[in-house]
Amino acid sequence: MSQVTMVEPVTMMDPMLPRPAVVRAIRPEAYGISTFSLEYTDPDAPLGFAAGQFNMICLPGFGEVAISICSDPGTPRVMEHTIRYAGSVTRAIGRLKIGDVVGLRGPYGNPWPMQLAEGKDLMIVAGGIGLAPLRPVILETLHHRDRFGRVLVLYGGRTPQDLLYTGEFENWQDGGIEMFVSVDRADETWKGQVGVIPMAFYRTRLDHRRTLVFSCGPEIMLRFVIYEAMARRIPKEAIYVSMERNMKCAIGFCGHCQLGPVFICKQGPVFRFSAIEPFFGREEF
Repeated sequence: MSQVTMVEPVTMMDPMLPRPAVVRAIRPEAYGISTFSLEYTDPDAPLGFAAGQFNMICLPGFGEVAISICSDPGTPRVMEHTIRYAGSVTRAIGRLKIGDVVGLRGPYGNPWPMQLAEGKDLMIVAGGIGLAPLRPVILETLHHRDRFGRVLVLYGGRTPQDLLYTGEFENWQDGGIEMFVSVDRADETWKGQVGVIPMAFYRTRLDHRRTLVFSCGPEIMLRFVIYEAMARRIPKEAIYVSMERNMKCAIGFCGHCQLGPVFICKQGPVFRFSAIEPFFGREEF
């Protein structure tokens, strides 16, 4: 039976107590989505995170929200978070300005297994804002390109205007990463592929004996990604997905993010598919 690994959160005197962090930069990415660069003002605040982990961002008077860290793990002092304005807390964050202060606690969660990926081919599959938790993986492979085999990024969005980090795609390709970008609905400006991203598997030749799949996006997309990967004989143990649920505490206390017998905030958000297959996609869980 597959075991779910986990990374313990950073030890604090009070794990529910946020530390102040200042907004250093705000970069619009798409309509209703921006990337916020945050830096702790407390010199004793913990530094360091792994690709795939998340922070809890707290805004007094509104609440707090779990947001993936999307920046380079090699430069942890300023952490970037790509935020879609979808609820009361995230919309309030969207009204912040450079120099404003928020509360920050973390990092939390089980990261992508980067050490396991060394020496192997890596297929990164993302849909929409699901590219944010995978961006640290891409940046880490760029910094240590000699440690990995082929690195392929399959990325899809609803429209060209919904795609994230488009200004970085050329640098990623120059660094030896193979890119396949597609949209569901094109306009007259789009010169790339049109169609759902799992269809990109039909355009890609894979060595199932040495390929790992990292995927994040809508759960319906994850289902098709898993199906297409397994149809190409990639074993369940080599497929990793990042799951999303409504997180409130991030320490496995409140139970809001329970998925079957596990808590996404502690045993996730990154799971080996073989570990969650029995309850993946089941509405009662």
